[in-house]
Amino acid sequence: MAQSAYRIRKQALLAKLQARVAIGDYRTLTALFLPLLIDQAFIVCLNVVNVAMISSSGVSAISAVNMVDSLNFFLVSVFVAVSTGGTVIVAQYKGSGNAPMVSKAAASSIAAVTLFALGISLAMIALHGPTLHLLFGSASPDVFDKAKTYFIGSCASYAGIALVEAVCGALRGIGQSRASLVLSLVMNLSYVLLNVLFINGLHMGVLGLSISVNVARYGAALYALYYLVKKNTNLHLRIKDMLQVKLDMIRKILYVGLPFAAEQMFFNGGKIVTQIFIVHLGTNAIAVNAIGGSFAQLTQIPSNALALTAITVIGQSMGRQDTEAARKYARAFMWISSMFLLATALIVVPLFHPLVSLFHPPKEIVHDIFIIVLINAVTQVLLWSQSFIMPSALRAAGDSKFTSLVSLLSMWLFRITLGYLLAIVLHGGIVAVWLAMNLEWGVRGAVFLWRFRGKKWYQHKLI
Repeated sequence: MAQSAYRIRKQALLAKLQARVAIGDYRTLTALFLPLLIDQAFIVCLNVVNVAMISSSGVSAISAVNMVDSLNFFLVSVFVAVSTGGTVIVAQYKGSGNAPMVSKAAASSIAAVTLFALGISLAMIALHGPTLHLLFGSASPDVFDKAKTYFIGSCASYAGIALVEAVCGALRGIGQSRASLVLSLVMNLSYVLLNVLFINGLHMGVLGLSISVNVARYGAALYALYYLVKKNTNLHLRIKDMLQVKLDMIRKILYVGLPFAAEQMFFNGGKIVTQIFIVHLGTNAIAVNAIGGSFAQLTQIPSNALALTAITVIGQSMGRQDTEAARKYARAFMWISSMFLLATALIVVPLFHPLVSLFHPPKEIVHDIFIIVLINAVTQVLLWSQSFIMPSALRAAGDSKFTSLVSLLSMWLFRITLGYLLAIVLHGGIVAVWLAMNLEWGVRGAVFLWRFRGKKWYQHKLI
């Protein structure tokens, strides 16, 4: 009888403890997710505002910026991918409780990513002419001239945004998403305020956009260094720590980061190929694609924040060798993401007309924009989370080679090939390009779910 009473008390105590852990997990996850959500919302809304502001300079300006941004995303994503490798390694060391290695991983990530971006920046500035002629030579002369100005200005800013992204990645790895949010806000808020000055105030158009992006990114980079050295008490970094090359740590970061970088290169390279045949569809098609992309970014804000949260949470779970927790979080994030996508679609689609008016589109392209927004809103509820949340979970466990290979093959076999066939060969236009993209989400997501049900994805040893 006494033993039964003891077992009952023990079970009750265990239940209370489990409840407290669950509440603690919920609060911890919320504290991690909310700053990332605000960060993503702020970034996307500022991008939308910037596109709206530059659209006041005409369809040629918005077309030029959209063309170059497809190339910017390709280049920037390479060093952002390497910084993601740093986030994973930092998160796993944090989860294992190895504080000295957390600091070394953060310092190595910041140094490697910044140098990598500087090399890309110098190469692209030197080769800007041949690059733009090769990719967008069929654009009208007015669009091409504006694209040249914006591309040189964007390339010059790469080292600044790389340093900020590397610092934010390290901070997310240790769970300090609020500090990451502050750095992101400094960069992006200053960017939009400068755009108001140079574009709306001084009417400098694309040149003003180029000046703004450099001042904002390098200003934020200086603030990020100041924060790490003077304010942060968790990473304990010094300037000389970031100037030292630790090859063993860089190899670990690159083990995760390089496959992701290769994935991003081919993935965004595929977007550039898509942009090339969109250019052949005409200036209006480029504008439709740009505005449709802005709407897609709006509806994906919470889900993108969850994808970033997944890297930290699942990375730390794997650092503790808690595979079941990693599985639980991955499933939960995927379902929550789908609910978020449904909610944002129900908000954005009814508000389409007042929102699209911000971009000053010609009346003849508004219908195509609406069709794209509607199709995308429906399909992403069903397919986006499997395609983007799940690879974040797999990558956080070290399964980056598989996710990169799948993303590469699905992009080129489905989005590009099918997109070209539907849009150009069968004359489906810009709407067909987006249909092919949505189909590619479904194919890729199905493969990731299959991988997740197995065991190979969590059998990588990174630390």
